[in-house]
Amino acid sequence: MTAPNLGRRDDGEIIACPDGPFLVRGPVEILLPDGTPLPRTRRTVALCRCGLSTIKPYCDGTHKASGFRTT
Repeated sequence: MTAPNLGRRDDGEIIACPDGPFLVRGPVEILLPDGTPLPRTRRTVALCRCGLSTIKPYCDGTHKASGFRTT
């Protein structure tokens, strides 16, 4: 007998954090501008939305110091 799937999402999701990054969870393929898949070693990654990260496309927290705001 297998345990029920209680609230687990296996289809992936993208969440826009207020005044922060996009959180990408689960098996979502992320492509670079040239179409190359972005290698992922974690189930959840944070992608930069402010454009100031030094580790793009990933978020490094620079949005906090820059005062980046979303509407």
